[in-house]
Amino acid sequence: MTVATAFAGMRDVGIEAVTPVVFTAGCPECRGRFQLGAAAFMLAIGGSERTTFYSFTCPECEVAVRKPAGERIVELLVGGGVRVLRLTGA
Repeated sequence: MTVATAFAGMRDVGIEAVTPVVFTAGCPECRGRFQLGAAAFMLAIGGSERTTFYSFTCPECEVAVRKPAGERIVELLVGGGVRVLRLTGA
């Protein structure tokens, strides 16, 4: 079997076929609502709900925003490619 035969019928999807993930977020300071890409977020996963949160900088007022992240939010952010920091107790 040749390479051409093995890949016959497959199409090249290329990089342009990948749709970047965007998240809608809101700022509690200026009340702005906006969409941010995964690179704008950081997810910190701690040992409890209190120490698990995500953060970003508001693009409108430039305030650092930190919000709690439950299980569903963690799943969505991780699935969307957000950077993860695992917090451990010393």
